[in-house]
Amino acid sequence: MVVIAALYHFTKFEDPAGMKPALARLCCAEGIKGTLLLANEGINGTIAGSRDGIDKVLAHIRALPGCEAFEWKESFADEMPFHRMKVRLKKEIVTMGQPSVDPRASVGAYVAPEDWNALISRDDVAVIDTRNDYEVAIGTFDGAVDPETKSFGEFPEWWAENAERFKGKKIAMFCTGGIRCEKSTNYLLGQGVEDVFHLKGGILKYLEDVPEEESLWQGECFVFDQRVSVGHGLEPGPYDLCFACRRPISEDDKSHADFEPGVSCHQCIDEFSDSDRGRFRERQKQIALAKKRGQSHIGS
Repeated sequence: MVVIAALYHFTKFEDPAGMKPALARLCCAEGIKGTLLLANEGINGTIAGSRDGIDKVLAHIRALPGCEAFEWKESFADEMPFHRMKVRLKKEIVTMGQPSVDPRASVGAYVAPEDWNALISRDDVAVIDTRNDYEVAIGTFDGAVDPETKSFGEFPEWWAENAERFKGKKIAMFCTGGIRCEKSTNYLLGQGVEDVFHLKGGILKYLEDVPEEESLWQGECFVFDQRVSVGHGLEPGPYDLCFACRRPISEDDKSHADFEPGVSCHQCIDEFSDSDRGRFRERQKQIALAKKRGQSHIGS
C-alpha cells in the first residue's frame, strides 16, 4: 500500500534554496516520489511512498522553521501515483501574483466538512469554486459559482469584474486541499468583503469525512497525480489524463475523433502545432517501446 500525503504550510523561509538539498536527498533515499515546492512563503506539495518513508519526510518538514504544527492529508493507493521526485524553488507555493496577499496575516473563517453543507445551503451565502476550469468540469458542489479561470492568477481579475453580483452575500470558497483558499480568502478580506469562509481541508477532506448519502458534492475531484480523480472515500475515479494538455479525459472522450493517445484530445486539438504533435508522437512511441521491454520510460 502506497501512502499519499498532500501538504502545505505558510511560514517565513529565509533560505528555501538552502533547505532544498537535504529535503531532496531524504526523499530520494526513502524512495519517495512526487513534488514539493519551496518558496519564501512556505512549502506545498504531494508526495507518495512507504509508511516509514513518508513519516521520515514529514518529520523533516516539521523541523523546518515555523512548521512545527503543519498539517497534511493522507490517502492511499495500490500503485505509486508519481514517476519521479521533484523539489523545486518557486516565487510562490501557489501562484496568485498578488504581492500584498499574506495568509499568515488573516484568512477567511474555517468551516469543518461536517458543517459545510449547512453553510452553503443558506440563501445569504454565495459559494465560489476557486479551481481551474478543467478541474471544475469533472466535479463541484451543487450550486457553486465557476469563475472559469484557466489559472489561479486570473482570479483577482475575475473578482474585480464580478464583485458587484455578490453584494450583500457571505462568501464561501473551496478548493482541492485548501491552499488556494488561504490566498483567495485573504484577498477578498483585503477587498473589503466582511464575511468570508472556506472549507477546512478542502474537497479532499470533505470527501473523506462526509458520508456519500449526505454529500452535496457532484462528480469527481481532480488530483494532480496519476490517479487523476478521486470520489467519496477518496477512491480513485474513472478519469485518465491527456498527456498532451494534462487535462482529465473520460472513456467517452477517448472515442472522440480528436483523441490520439499521448498526442491530443478534444480539449487541446487546437492548442499545439504540428511540430509539437510530432514530438508528442515520438514520446508516446518511446513509452510504448519501454513498456514492451518491461521498463519505465520516465525515471527518477
